[in-house]
Amino acid sequence: MYYLALLAGEKNATEWGPDSPEFAVAMGRHQAFWDGAGSALVGGGALYPSAEAATIRNADGRALITDGPFAETAEVIGGFYVLEGSDLDEVLEHARRIPEASEGSVELWPMFEWMAVTDQKGCWLALLREPVGAAVSPGTPQWDEGMAEHEQFGRVAGSAVRGGGALYPPDSATTIRVRDGELLLTDGPFAETAEVANGLYVLAADDRESAIALAAKIPVSPKGCIELRQIVADAE
Repeated sequence: MYYLALLAGEKNATEWGPDSPEFAVAMGRHQAFWDGAGSALVGGGALYPSAEAATIRNADGRALITDGPFAETAEVIGGFYVLEGSDLDEVLEHARRIPEASEGSVELWPMFEWMAVTDQKGCWLALLREPVGAAVSPGTPQWDEGMAEHEQFGRVAGSAVRGGGALYPPDSATTIRVRDGELLLTDGPFAETAEVANGLYVLAADDRESAIALAAKIPVSPKGCIELRQIVADAE
C-alpha cells in the first residue's frame, strides 16, 4: 500500500531556497533516511519556499488565485515523500526516521492510488485540500462522481500530469512526531488544520503562470482549495 508523507515545520520557521547552504545541510540530514528506506521510498521531493506558492480556490465557478501558501494551517509543508509498505506499521518504521518527525511533524496518509512520477524536472505539486467534513470514502457515489471529474481533468491536461493520487479520508491519517527518541502518534492530520489534504497531482509546466493556469482546471469543491508549490528537481 502507498502512503503520502507531508513534511511540516513551524509556520514561522526559516525556509531556505535550493541554492542556499542551509538547504544543502537540510538535504544532507535526509540522506540517512533515503539510505534506510531503500525501495520503500517510491516518490517525493523538496518544495521551494512557501512564499512562492499559490493558492487556488473556487469562487462561484471562477478560479480565485492568491499568492502564498494555504493560510489556515499552523505548519508549513516543506516537502513530501511517497512510501510503499505492506501495512501502516511497516511504513511507520521508515517515516519515524524522516528528519521532520524530530524537528516538526510528519502527516502520513494512506493512498487510494498512486501514479508514479518518472520525471519531475520542471514540475509542481498541486496539493488538493477540502474541509474535514467534506471528505468522502472510496466506493461511495460521491467518490465515483469526483473520480469522473478528475478523469476529465486528466484528459484535458494530458502529458502535463506526471503523477498523482487520491487519499483516504482524514480519520485514516496519522501525525508522527519523535521527541527524545520516543515515537508519538496522533490519529488524524495536523490538529490545527481547518482543511485537510485529499489528493495531489504532480504537474509539468514551463513557469509559474502556466502551472497556475493548469492547476486551476483541477476539480475542487466550493470550499476546497489547491496549494501549488514548485518541486525542487533531484532533491529526493
